[in-house]
Amino acid sequence: MSINETRSRVAVLAVAAVALVGCARKENAGVDTTGAASTTYTGATAATASSTPATSGNWTDPNIVALLDEANMADSAASSIAATKGTASEVREFARRMMRDHHQLRTQGAALAKKLKITPAAPSDDPVMPMAQDETNTLNSTAKGKDFDKAYIDDEVKAHKAVLDLATKGASQTQNTELKNLIQKAAPVIQGHLTKAESIQKSLK
Repeated sequence: MSINETRSRVAVLAVAAVALVGCARKENAGVDTTGAASTTYTGATAATASSTPATSGNWTDPNIVALLDEANMADSAASSIAATKGTASEVREFARRMMRDHHQLRTQGAALAKKLKITPAAPSDDPVMPMAQDETNTLNSTAKGKDFDKAYIDDEVKAHKAVLDLATKGASQTQNTELKNLIQKAAPVIQGHLTKAESIQKSLK
């Protein structure tokens, strides 16, 4: 696997975990329509004195919270595009589900981060935001139609497979029981998203 492929997998992976933790925002109709490409995540650059950003091989709790939140914002952004550009009804429905679910999980994560007084701080080699930008660019530049539907669903399958790996890594590295429990509680939700995305993927072939 090439370096680019590895970075893409890690970044895409973070794209759905957004579901797990992060900073909640006020959205219309109760869904997260925040675009990753236009979002400036100030928390990702702010670290407390005792929480210096770590490398991808050794994540602190602030690192985990930041990466998952960035991923959640990215998945919400991609799904907000698909909700309007998607052609197949099942694709649009899936996109709306992703926006609802990730908003809800993100809100839960934000509440826990506040309770634990965790200031999100992305690792210095944060791969999420650049890759989230690439995904957003791809969806924006792909014409509405079958090609768009396939591009979106293919990305969702890859993202949710990757995020399950990310969740496992985050849960194994954090020493905080509440954060670990939140991640483990979200895992079945992400698996459900993956199962549905794979089902749609087969129907689009």
